[in-house]
Amino acid sequence: MRERTLVICEKPTAARRIAQALDESGTPEERQLKGAPYFLARRQGGVLVIVSALGHLFSIAQDGGTWSYPVYNYKWVPIHETDRKASRTRDFIEAIGALSRDVERYVSACDYDMEGSLIAYMILLHVCGGESVSTARRMRYSTLTPEDIVKAWETMPPSLDLPLIDAGRSRHEIDWLFGINLSRALTLSVKNSTGFYKTLSMGRVQGPTLGFIKEREIEIRAFVPTPYWVIKAEIRIGRKRYRLEYSRPRIDTAKEADEIVRACQGKKGTVSSIEERRREQPPWPPFSLGDLQREAYYKLRYSPRTTLRAAEELYLKALISYPRTSSQRLPPSIDLRGILRGLRKSRDYAELAEALLFQPSLRPRQGKRDDPTHPAVHPTGRMPSSLGRVEARVYDLICRRFMASMAGPSRWLDVDANVDVEGHRFHLKGSTIIERGWIAFYEPYVKKREGELPPLKEGQTLPISRIDAPRNVTKPPARFNPGSLLGLMERENIGTKATRTDVMETLVKRGYVRGGRLEVTDLGLSIVETLETYCPEILSVALTREMEEDLEAIQAGDALGEAVVRKAVDALRPILAEFKSVEGEIGLELDKAIRSEAVRASILGPCPGCGTGEIRLIESRRTGKRFAGCTNYRNGSCEKSYPLPQRGRIKATGRSCPACGAPVVNVVRRGRRPWTLCLDPDCPTKRRNEDGEKM
Repeated sequence: MRERTLVICEKPTAARRIAQALDESGTPEERQLKGAPYFLARRQGGVLVIVSALGHLFSIAQDGGTWSYPVYNYKWVPIHETDRKASRTRDFIEAIGALSRDVERYVSACDYDMEGSLIAYMILLHVCGGESVSTARRMRYSTLTPEDIVKAWETMPPSLDLPLIDAGRSRHEIDWLFGINLSRALTLSVKNSTGFYKTLSMGRVQGPTLGFIKEREIEIRAFVPTPYWVIKAEIRIGRKRYRLEYSRPRIDTAKEADEIVRACQGKKGTVSSIEERRREQPPWPPFSLGDLQREAYYKLRYSPRTTLRAAEELYLKALISYPRTSSQRLPPSIDLRGILRGLRKSRDYAELAEALLFQPSLRPRQGKRDDPTHPAVHPTGRMPSSLGRVEARVYDLICRRFMASMAGPSRWLDVDANVDVEGHRFHLKGSTIIERGWIAFYEPYVKKREGELPPLKEGQTLPISRIDAPRNVTKPPARFNPGSLLGLMERENIGTKATRTDVMETLVKRGYVRGGRLEVTDLGLSIVETLETYCPEILSVALTREMEEDLEAIQAGDALGEAVVRKAVDALRPILAEFKSVEGEIGLELDKAIRSEAVRASILGPCPGCGTGEIRLIESRRTGKRFAGCTNYRNGSCEKSYPLPQRGRIKATGRSCPACGAPVVNVVRRGRRPWTLCLDPDCPTKRRNEDGEKM
């Protein structure tokens, strides 16, 4: 009888690719059990039973007790027992259990990172039996190409990656302990104080991240703009105009600025000196996940979540390496020339790849950050068949960054001519690119600040064609956007490459933060200020960073998970005890913010009827139906009202209809595109002309 090996994969797509790569004929047999797909592959006289999870099949739940806090007793359970939306995972657990009964060997082939290692471990432990953990082996790969999969199979270590598993399990347990306790504490503080129930959440990483956004908001609100004046001048050389920069970027008073303008108006400048400087700009290193998310946000305007999803799809299609990496380095083991030969088959990259292949050696620019599990994100060299718009643009970004990292530096000639005008010193600056280097490979995503100057001589006179001094005011610091907040979280070492995006989305989902420019809401501000007053440890960046370092020590084999979890519990106990002692005060403070935020969220726009009130979303206590009405209805000065759709979430857009003045809202319905609606049913834009067309 042939030996049977159970191979556990993380996703069905990955299972299919692994089965196709390992089957000696290249056409494994596909079957289903309880609706869960699996594959039978033949290899070296044995049978590989290749099964898939749907991500995590097990999660943490409270072990007994009531819905209160503190809670420290927990257990790992099938995820469908804690999440009704995950009911399909029951079938996968039962199918894997049935298929594991007649196998002799076990292999973890999930994504090689903390989460993937933990997914396979939990299946082995709770589904296949504890003895499977001690005998299982681990495939380690960074791409889903057939070559890498076969190599990973042939070079498997004899045991699981236990330190990585221990770190993953400890991280989940610590995050659960902090999340469940802090969230219940906030929610119950309001409920026990006022009787009002609203789900509030807080976590080990959420708190410090919200604190960052709040601190920036305080800086913005406290900022006092200061006026200043900028001298702007132009000269004419031939038919072209060139900008002159005054030696001082800012002038503090209008009087001095006017004096400079009067002194130089209509005069000629003299070139007193010319300085030339050659400089080199090295290429950027290849992408880590955080680098990719930030670059895609700034260059493509994609959110970190959108970029991650696109990158994961590209990885599952074997087009790029595993994206959840912190590395900015490409090790020598990667076949760079092989990848370039693959990219050469693409019309978009043929010329660029060919130019690199002509180089005698390929030395990618290596970044500072490394990752023990995966290299920097890079293409595999396989050609995509068809990609959606988002995937195609993210793929292009990755390919061009990969090639640019192996190109030479760009070389520039910078010219700075000092121009004297009536005793006032100006600068005439220009930059000329001498050698494009890596810019030729990354050009669509590079802002080239190039401005060539004509030949100049010392003593040459240049007439001032225009000069003025516009008034400006200093600006407050910019609010965080998803890219800049992600970078700050990385620098402060809170969260992981896999969780930072989720933390940001949770803050928005809970109503603590809003907008693309992340602005803290009244509720978010109140939560931070209340916790700063009563329990500042919840917002501690130092505490969170210390836990991250402890978890990294587990992964490196320098600490044990159980000890780190106990340390985290010891840190949590006094925080919860302090919170419990002032629960009433916290609840009353948060209740004010919740009600204030609810009122603000219900405002849909200004009233076009009275001009002084606001149109607000109202729900009838008698019928339960909702409508929109003016806030001046209570004092009897305005009766303007509008019907509303009874399904979907109503969101203000901040715009009024140009035809009738009524607020324009978005109706958000699950599974459908948002519907933009003018509230006035009699709006001229909704009438039809005699031909039946909308006006």
